[in-house]
Amino acid sequence: MTARVRAPEDQNELLQYRLSLRLGPVHARQRLGIEQEAEARVFGRDRRSFHLENVANAPRLIRFCLQAIGLFGRARENSRKLTTARNTFTLPDLPEAFEGFRILHLTDLHVDMDEQNLNAVIDQITPLDYDLCVLTGDYRKLTWGPIDAALEGMARLRRAIRGNAYAVLGNHDSVRMVPALEDMGYRLLMNEMAPIARGASKLYLSGVDDAHYYKAHNLHRAGDDIPPGGISLLLSHTPEIWREAAHAGYDVFLCGHTHGGQLCLPGGIPVTLDSDCPRRLGRGFWQVNGMQGYTSPGAGTSVLNVRLNCPPEVTLHTLSRGAG
Repeated sequence: MTARVRAPEDQNELLQYRLSLRLGPVHARQRLGIEQEAEARVFGRDRRSFHLENVANAPRLIRFCLQAIGLFGRARENSRKLTTARNTFTLPDLPEAFEGFRILHLTDLHVDMDEQNLNAVIDQITPLDYDLCVLTGDYRKLTWGPIDAALEGMARLRRAIRGNAYAVLGNHDSVRMVPALEDMGYRLLMNEMAPIARGASKLYLSGVDDAHYYKAHNLHRAGDDIPPGGISLLLSHTPEIWREAAHAGYDVFLCGHTHGGQLCLPGGIPVTLDSDCPRRLGRGFWQVNGMQGYTSPGAGTSVLNVRLNCPPEVTLHTLSRGAG
């Protein structure tokens, strides 16, 4: 006699069922449980926990300070003036089939933060020519609460992205978003690897769950199936696992999270990066222990839609074998 599997009876149960099938029951329980604890510790509910991005008055405080020094209008305009940054990773062992392969890198979009910023992102990427799009987390404005507005914005963005789009979650993102994002056509890499093929040649694209707050990343699981000598690219929301990733043997590391500082001193000097990493890893191209990395300042904003001395960007990476 065949045992019958009981169908989920409500939306919450259906979500947990889908996440368990997709991620495995342990990962699903871990991420959901940590999220529930985090929501209970948001400032105003649990006074023991303080994070600026969760303080209800933080946007008003920052707005007041910028208005007091006459920079609010300029800072808000800056947040909507996107640039397209171009970077080249030189990889001598890159398969010839991937010479000139272009990767569009989007991060820290916070799509429900500012409608004009989302429109600017869509306008910026529409004319670009690329082979693959990757997204490195923080799609939601807040670190807690409803996900519907963020999902609506991500659906709009997905319609503007051509071809395949691979993504990881950030510390602002709920694991509850995974089924809906994948239904839209995003491929979430939750401590997983996806081979990217061109003819008989392959690259190996890995992605890990958030390593900043949730500590749900698993580099071993994400990379164990990469063959020796294969060119590997890692997507992480934050640069904080740079040392682990380099020793794990990844060739390229793409991340965001820092916003480049968002509000910087003249010369682009960040006041804070909110990331446990060397400051030289806080923005742009870097190298460590043979691994090349790029930390994008992101296309969106956090807390308030303002930027100073740190323009938002979408990034176009080109892979090359170097001089022939």
